[in-house]
Amino acid sequence: MDSSHGVFAPVIDEIEGAEALDAPAGVVGENVRRLTSPRALKEALSGTWLGHAVHPLLTDLVIGSFVSATVLDLIGPRDNGDAASRRLIALGIAAYGPTALTGASDWSDVEQTDGAVRRAGLVHAAANAGALSLYVASFAARRRGAHGRGVVLGLGGAAALSFAAFLGGHLSFDRGVGVERE
Repeated sequence: MDSSHGVFAPVIDEIEGAEALDAPAGVVGENVRRLTSPRALKEALSGTWLGHAVHPLLTDLVIGSFVSATVLDLIGPRDNGDAASRRLIALGIAAYGPTALTGASDWSDVEQTDGAVRRAGLVHAAANAGALSLYVASFAARRRGAHGRGVVLGLGGAAALSFAAFLGGHLSFDRGVGVERE
């Protein structure tokens, strides 16, 4: 394990060493490869047409929307801040599907041959799904007029999203997932 993770190195080590994740991750990987097997679809998801991976571009939209909503909740105006937060959360929710699909496609290229990537990728996806669930619940609470509950759920979503983003950065920068190497 790369010691550059400082205090988080033990967490990364635990996740990457959790062999119990191999079976479910293998099933997910097989299904992703099967669903993305048409060459044109795989190339579109991977960003071949763009000359750059698509997943990192989309993560900025999801993370930016969700985090901006959370910032508005914490320091924005109360009178119209909630409406803006709801719109930002809606944008993040809408962008989540394509973002997850491009990430799963990139991950499926590597997970068969690298157990650490297989396990960390599954936890990354689960943490992102948890964040999405919390933001969806936040959006629903806000629509019902439960602003305080929506804010608390959004803060939980931000925490889950932060953990997922940390793992995503590890997968990309340390493990090379989504990086085209010649």
